[in-house]
Parts: sequence; structure tokens; C-alpha cells
Amino acid sequence: MKVKILGGHGGVTIGFQATSFLIDDQLLIDAGSVASTLSIDNQARVNNILVTHSHLDHIKDLAFLCDNCFGMRPGPFEVWSHPTVVRILREHLFNDTIWPDFSALPNREKPTIRLNDLVPRTPREIGGYRITGIPVQHPNDAMGYIVEKDGKALLFTGDTAATTEIWQAASKVPHLKAIFTEISFPNRLRGVARASDHHTPESLGEELKKMPPGVPVILTHMKPNFRGQLESEIAELGDQRLQMLVKDGAEYTF
Repeated sequence: MKVKILGGHGGVTIGFQATSFLIDDQLLIDAGSVASTLSIDNQARVNNILVTHSHLDHIKDLAFLCDNCFGMRPGPFEVWSHPTVVRILREHLFNDTIWPDFSALPNREKPTIRLNDLVPRTPREIGGYRITGIPVQHPNDAMGYIVEKDGKALLFTGDTAATTEIWQAASKVPHLKAIFTEISFPNRLRGVARASDHHTPESLGEELKKMPPGVPVILTHMKPNFRGQLESEIAELGDQRLQMLVKDGAEYTF
């Protein structure tokens, strides 16, 4: 599997894009920057989109993806997420107030986007991948995903604070090749991190004890204004598994 991090930061400014992971040019995890970083032709090649949760930096480019690719595809973009997230997308984004309802355009029989419930903890075949959504500690029924194909697996937590169930599930996946997880705030803002269900290097250090040993851990979702502090504090943990995303657009092959 090839993973391109279209956007790997917890904020948007020049040189920093919001969360979007593109797998094999066709499976997208979160849509914070897909329309901002890919050509329209490459946007149209995306088939399935897994949404971890409903916060704006993970869903905003769903709107522009539909607008850019309207009429270009033989079928809809298939979006998959927890039923709570699907409801939020219907009520608060594709509602003909914030944005046109592309789930009914050009018509309901052949829409531009289709929103699908994904049952937590239940593996499902989606576009040639085995996908399992696992609840994590973040608002509005957030889920991380275990993505499996051809005897390899990757784990994406999305945004989360300290959590347990996804690590229990990961321990049962013998062919896990990498963990993509978050780091957001420096240690001095641990109170903000706790209140918003995010990690600091300090809390991540505790979380590493729950993760399967020997698996590389790739860190994303750094807040752009704290990136320098985060680099220093992550280095102080001294854990060789940890790799901070160097820049958006980085590619990994497993």
C-alpha cells in the first residue's frame, strides 16, 4: 500500500494543510485537503472516503471535491463513517444552506456523493480493502480505522486523546506495518489538550505503552504554530518508533 499524506497538520496556513491521507490514489481517509492538493483529474479518481470524525479540518474539502468533480464520474464518491458523523454531514454540510446537497445532485438516483453508515467494530470490504472502524477518544463518535490489503495492515487513529479499544484491536493484527496517529499541543498546553481530546508529547509517551511493540508510529496533526516545540518534546521521548511528518505531500510505501 502507498500512503500519500496530502495534509497532515491540525491547522491551515501557508505550507500547512489539514488532514487527508490518500491510499493507492483511490482510498481517502479524511478530506481536509484533497481538493486543495490534487488536480481535479486526480480528485476524480478517488472512489471511497473514510471520515474519522466531523470536525471541519477533516471534512471541509468534501464540499469542494463534489463541486470540482461534478459530472466527471460514472458513480458517486462513496463516503463511509459512523452513523453520527453521517447525520452531521447531512444536517450541517450538505444541507442546501452551508453547501448544496450533492447527495441529491444531479439527482438522488445518481448523486455526486453518497453517505454510508459504517458499523463500528465490524470489518467491511470497501474498494478492495478490509476496513474496520474502531471508536477513539474524540467528540461525536470519532473512529480510527484499520485498513488491510494483500496481507498488510495500517492503522489510522485520527484525532484522539488517550484511548484503549483501538490498541486492543491492533494487538490482534499480526501484519500491522505502521500506525498513523496524532500529536497536537506542546506539554505546557496539556489542559487545552485534555479539554479538546488531543495529545501532547507527554500523553503520547503514555499511549506508546499500549501500542503494539516494534511498529513504526508516524505523527501527524501538529498545530502549525507549535511545530517547533513539538519536535523538541517528541525528541526528548527518545522512542525510536516515532517519526514526525516532515512536510505535507510525504509518501510512504508498505
